[in-house]
Amino acid sequence: MPPLRRFWPGAASGFLSEASAVALLAVSAWLIVRASEQPILLAISVAVVGVRLFALTRAVFRYTDRLAGHDAALRQLATTRSDLLRRLIPLAPDGLGRARRGSFLGALVDDVDELQNLPLRVVQPLTASALVALGAVVFVATVSWTAALTLLACLVAAGVAATLWGWAVGARAERALAPLRARLADQVLDHLGSLDVLAAYGAEAESRKRIRETDALLRRAIVRRAGAQAGTAAVVSLLAGAASILAVVTAGAPGALPGPSLAVVVLVPLAVFDVFASVPLAASAWRQVRASAQRIAVSLPEAAPPEIVAAGPAPTGVAPALGAGPAAGLRLRGVSARWPAAARAALRDVDLHVRPGERVLVVGSSGAGKSTLAHVLVRFLEHTGSYEIGGVPVRQLAADDVRLTVGLCEQHPMLFDEDIRQNLLFARDTASDADLVAVLERVGLGPWLAERGGLDARVGERGALVSGGQAQRIALARALLRGFPVLVLDEPTAGVDVEASDRLLADLLGAVGPEQAVVLISHVGVPGGAVDRVVRLADGRVLD
Repeated sequence: MPPLRRFWPGAASGFLSEASAVALLAVSAWLIVRASEQPILLAISVAVVGVRLFALTRAVFRYTDRLAGHDAALRQLATTRSDLLRRLIPLAPDGLGRARRGSFLGALVDDVDELQNLPLRVVQPLTASALVALGAVVFVATVSWTAALTLLACLVAAGVAATLWGWAVGARAERALAPLRARLADQVLDHLGSLDVLAAYGAEAESRKRIRETDALLRRAIVRRAGAQAGTAAVVSLLAGAASILAVVTAGAPGALPGPSLAVVVLVPLAVFDVFASVPLAASAWRQVRASAQRIAVSLPEAAPPEIVAAGPAPTGVAPALGAGPAAGLRLRGVSARWPAAARAALRDVDLHVRPGERVLVVGSSGAGKSTLAHVLVRFLEHTGSYEIGGVPVRQLAADDVRLTVGLCEQHPMLFDEDIRQNLLFARDTASDADLVAVLERVGLGPWLAERGGLDARVGERGALVSGGQAQRIALARALLRGFPVLVLDEPTAGVDVEASDRLLADLLGAVGPEQAVVLISHVGVPGGAVDRVVRLADGRVLD
């Protein structure tokens, strides 16, 4: 919900707009019947002015209702989305490793968008409808208490019947909408992201079939929800007519009411029920908002798992400076770590010393703990034991400061769907084009850059328009541009053939400055002389 100071102008405008609509019909009914009696003009002049007044106020307050209400809701929507992103940041990347991209996409887009309906389509319409209905019953009671009682009874019956109908027919479909949207997003993302593999193994048709089936389920849920809303509208319309008919029956006895007053008590229920029709829709919107809020709560936990190192300031009273200067070394003693929700540690009692400027190769088979070690070094994962950078324990440093010293080039580097220039400027936004071209030449991409037409060439979604080796070189260029004293290369040659692998490693290591320490993680060896020493990992331990 938006803050009250932003919410109340829209809510007040909504009430005044709906009240003006009811008053307009009441005054118009009285004026038409009274004018048919041909009184003097002075007797109906106030009613004439009232018709004009309420016609104007209805339009004006409807506009201010939309303006103030949507402004408050959209401002709160931006705040909510920002808060959710702040909640996600400490979890990334390892706290989100088991999550599906479509689920987070649904939570951050569709489900968060649904939350704006709470003030706009739930609280505000219910507030305005309740106050207008109560005011209309009191007003009709001043003319005919029997007509007021029938109006009140029909309003209560409409509220109960329409709400029960909505729960019985549409509640299940409304609760299913958000999960079905997320499932469809997951399937489409999986299909497009793995299209080459699906086509190679003949599974592309089956994947499309699953997408069509989910789309059909989503379509049916939307149709069921629309049918439930149509049914509630029908119930409200029937009871609106019943209220007018009962008003005629109870207050229409000859001589019971003058003609203008009878017209008021007969026609006012139609206007009141037109306002009241938003109540069942508000109940439907509430069910959808609640389902979306529950999905967001499930997708975004209250706090990061204990294995995750959140970004943030250093502990209170600890100086943030690393004290390592342009060169830094790493020392690990008895370090153990595990992935979130994992039953056993992936890294156990590891001792490792990397001196400034030293190049260390860490090798081991799949599952040996190499990637775990890389994520511990950049403080994505929490650890036990001692880990120091430049002689300073990392727990005395902000995690963000550690990542300014130790840079990670992952096995599958993240490239954004932008041009080459922008992908490099993320590292240092003050770099000139000459700086960018120079760093690309250092990693062996000079001729390729010329062939692609320069820095304006796009790399595609997640680097789809470049090869794996070129993506690794761009990632290294970005890291060099940032100037990390320690660089961790995690499987930079994965998916590259042997001949190209040796050439890529030679170029990558040759581009690194002599003062920079390098931890090269690989499941295969490297050409002789490329590194200073080799560390072997097996089952999470360093082999002697």
